[in-house]
Amino acid sequence: MSSFVWFLIITSVLVVSSYRRCSLANTTWFTAIALFIGMIMGDIGFFSWLLFAVVFIPLNITSVRQNYLTRPILDFYKKVMPDMSSTEKEAIDAGTVWWDGEIFSGNPDWQKLHSIAKPRLTQEEQAFLDGPVNQVCSMVDEWQIHHKDADLSPEIWAYLKEHKFFAMIIKRQYGGLAFSAFAQSRVLQKLAGCNTVLSSTVGVPNSLGPGELLQHYGTKEQQDYYLPRLANAEEIPCFALTSPEAGSDAGAIPDTGVVCEGEFNGETVLGMRLNFDKRYITLAPVATVVGLAFKLYDPDGLIGNQKELGITCALIPSDTENLDIGRRHFPLNTPFHNGPIRGKDIFVPLDYIIGGKDMAGKGWRMLMECLSVGRCITLPSTSAGCAKSIALATGAYARIRRQFRLPIGKMEGVEEMLARIGGNAYMMDAVTRLSTNGVDLGQKPSVISAICKYHLTERSRSLINDAMDVHGGKGIMLGPNNYLGRAYQGTPISITVEGANILTRNMMIFGQGAMRCHPFVLDELVAANIADKKEQLNAFDKAVFGHIGFAISNGLRSLWFAFTNGKFAKAPFADSTARYYQTAQGYSANLALLTDVAMGVLGGDLKRRERISARLGDILSHLYLVSAALKRFDEDGRLHEDAPLMHWAIQDSFYQLETSLLGFFDNFPNKALGRALGLLIMPFGRRFKRPSDKLEHTISRMLQTPSTARTRLGDGQYLTRESGNLHGDLEQTLDDIIACEPIFERICKEKNEKLPFTQLESLAEEALKNEWITEAEATLLKQAEAGRLRTINVDDFEHKELISQH
Repeated sequence: MSSFVWFLIITSVLVVSSYRRCSLANTTWFTAIALFIGMIMGDIGFFSWLLFAVVFIPLNITSVRQNYLTRPILDFYKKVMPDMSSTEKEAIDAGTVWWDGEIFSGNPDWQKLHSIAKPRLTQEEQAFLDGPVNQVCSMVDEWQIHHKDADLSPEIWAYLKEHKFFAMIIKRQYGGLAFSAFAQSRVLQKLAGCNTVLSSTVGVPNSLGPGELLQHYGTKEQQDYYLPRLANAEEIPCFALTSPEAGSDAGAIPDTGVVCEGEFNGETVLGMRLNFDKRYITLAPVATVVGLAFKLYDPDGLIGNQKELGITCALIPSDTENLDIGRRHFPLNTPFHNGPIRGKDIFVPLDYIIGGKDMAGKGWRMLMECLSVGRCITLPSTSAGCAKSIALATGAYARIRRQFRLPIGKMEGVEEMLARIGGNAYMMDAVTRLSTNGVDLGQKPSVISAICKYHLTERSRSLINDAMDVHGGKGIMLGPNNYLGRAYQGTPISITVEGANILTRNMMIFGQGAMRCHPFVLDELVAANIADKKEQLNAFDKAVFGHIGFAISNGLRSLWFAFTNGKFAKAPFADSTARYYQTAQGYSANLALLTDVAMGVLGGDLKRRERISARLGDILSHLYLVSAALKRFDEDGRLHEDAPLMHWAIQDSFYQLETSLLGFFDNFPNKALGRALGLLIMPFGRRFKRPSDKLEHTISRMLQTPSTARTRLGDGQYLTRESGNLHGDLEQTLDDIIACEPIFERICKEKNEKLPFTQLESLAEEALKNEWITEAEATLLKQAEAGRLRTINVDDFEHKELISQH
């Protein structure tokens, strides 16, 4: 064979070894074997072996590699990497890496995803949903809550306390319900579909707050005292973190505690003097115990040598002297209890610190770990619950409401919105299902929780805007019969709380994701900060050369994906989803490659290039959303009737992912490199278009027609067909209208006239008189007309009814 053929063979050995991520030793052996065979055949000579020795011997001799390669890289690394604050370090260290790590691997293991068992409710959890949750939903009068009382009724408050709605996360040994994260999610989804004040009131005590913090970090005395009282609602908790000067930048809170001696209950004790100004604190106006975050200082060294201990969390009873609590904010006409808390020169003992003196200064880590769990559950679940209920309601309304003598749902502009509503609702429920399942498996997925919070609240905003457009005046006119307006008003609240969405997308998802999920970046960072120089060099050498091999592999995988479109990649199913698995695998390699390029080229400046960071975060996020939709489709039995929803959700995510990729290429600071990356990764342009009109037509019909697929889309929501349940009334009216349509057509045929689908009651009387229909059919027509009028009519008031009576 010619030298050129052997050059191709050896190059192929190197490419395949790198693609398959073989170790350096194995790659060296494979290359040497190929050279040896070539030498035996007389085609490989001295120069080839010399080149091999020059390249591979230094790489395989540890001392040579470390002194002449690793050490210069380490020195350069220390110069370009930005300083990291203690709060940033704690945020990165908090939580765990789960499926997000597989996405960052460049080669996700789909069998691992599908081996995760489907989440299921226990009999106790299901009974709670079918009993107390349905009952409290039936007690809700949204107009009374929002317009008249600005509060839940006393009966609802009493019911919530009696049935331990505030104790879903508390262990049974303390009198709590100890529900799974999945069960908590289903409870919040049903409550949110009914009323956002109700879901917020229940959600907060079961999320980041005293109950969660006490169970993980409290002393035994604190646990034994507070947890039973929280479980039976003797205590109502809130948690005060946000300050006027520190909102999204919560680590910069100016609130202080100073270790000192003072008088407490008539005795001189060692404690803290607190000064703070908090706002936006949910449940503060009704709380009896306040979880408080502040920065603790020990200027006199009373508890150690460290003068600035850092963020600390303590429990402060609401009746503490000098504590100013009780006033309310009014968040966008959504009157869940929320207000400021202020304290001036409040002295409390050190044992008020959650976890006691030993946990002084460890509050930020505590908060980040608990937030990584709570942020997976509360806001994503309430967003998904609203989405599911609104999807069914909007589909029903579009079928019931007619203009131009046909249901408005048959208009293509409305079809487009209905499809977005249905597809987003499917995706949102898939994400909450997968994420809460991860929590139940013991994960504290900080990156995934940020993805869930941002994308589900944003999709909820898009969905409710579409629903308002479909409903028109029906959605705008508030009153007892409006089931949409209050959710629309309150949507920006979820966008803002638990980390504003702008911050979450631009800084948190990729900022934490690159550090936590990348298999080598965090190891490099840790290694560079090791004090012992020898240990530092050994650790950095292992991390950086693993990283180099990882980057080469992802470059080759990206090139292969670019020209094969992933068609040769393995997929766990040989059906219409195979392409999605193959594409996701390719984009996983692209994400890992672009991360390495961005970090390598921009270095510490990447931290300030927020829009570049945001686009990389979008790629990570959409790969997670796609994974969730694929997992849900499989868990539900790979049902053909659900496939349109799955296809829409995944195609929409891939389209948005590709939009972020193109934005990354176009806006990369090094324009030439940006264009080169575009040619490498997307040489033929987009792989996915927006979901087609045909697919969206199918989903639109699904939302407007009772079916098992439509029922699964709204699974678990409060849809009981009883007086006062507007969503249940819509479902009943939808059934009645569909049942009436053939009767109506028969009457039109008898009259030889195309009639408007109105005044069905008088039409029923006429048709019954002429014996065109039966008595039962006439009753059905009258019932349908009553429901139709309830659906399309809006409320009106005397002027004085709209004036505040307080």
